[in-house]
Amino acid sequence: MTPNLLNITPELTASVTTKTAAAKTLLADIAANWSPATFANSLGAEDMVLTDLILKGKLAIKIFSLDTGRLPAETYDLMAEVEKHYKHKLTVFFPRADDVELYVRNQGINAFYESVTLRKSCCAIRKVEPLKRALAGKRAWITGMRAEQAATRGNLATREYDEGNGLEKFNPLADWSEKEVWTYIKQHNVPYNALHNKFYPSIGCAPCTRAISLGEDVRSGRWWWEDPESRNAACT
Repeated sequence: MTPNLLNITPELTASVTTKTAAAKTLLADIAANWSPATFANSLGAEDMVLTDLILKGKLAIKIFSLDTGRLPAETYDLMAEVEKHYKHKLTVFFPRADDVELYVRNQGINAFYESVTLRKSCCAIRKVEPLKRALAGKRAWITGMRAEQAATRGNLATREYDEGNGLEKFNPLADWSEKEVWTYIKQHNVPYNALHNKFYPSIGCAPCTRAISLGEDVRSGRWWWEDPESRNAACT
């Protein structure tokens, strides 16, 4: 769905009110009891809901974003809009230039299309390594992941231990629906990526993201050239 097609019903409004209160309570608890905590803001619709809650609530939770070097122009536009709207300077982590240069020199600028292995290698350089730097020294981190976004997230918990990064991980929107996310955005005038208006439910790097057709899985716009199994295997 696109935000322009959303029909906000009384039932939807009531549900969002209840879930917003729960998210606020959880975020306040994280700020109070899991410091230093940080929020990984990928600038998707869900992450903009959490950005709004954290900044308006003036919570002691650091917010960071990753710039892979290949983001869509619309994502950069949103970065600028977020800073203006909230009067908050974004903290942005970038991949190490030497690693990117070596990958491109040895494999090619668009090598990620050639195999799952090369795609994961690109993700490791542009996303995973900068994420580890962003999480270094933190006790907990927060994501905007939702259970219904993919089959692999069906049992997504609100709180879980992240073995790979060695810290607690919180997913305050785990039980939110897509309609609830967009209801919050509409009701609170939250900035969002313009690509969502063009049927982009999930937005990552420009070469790896496309719009989807009616009835397609919401994650089918990411790494669409791969089988669904490998698509969900890594690099959220």
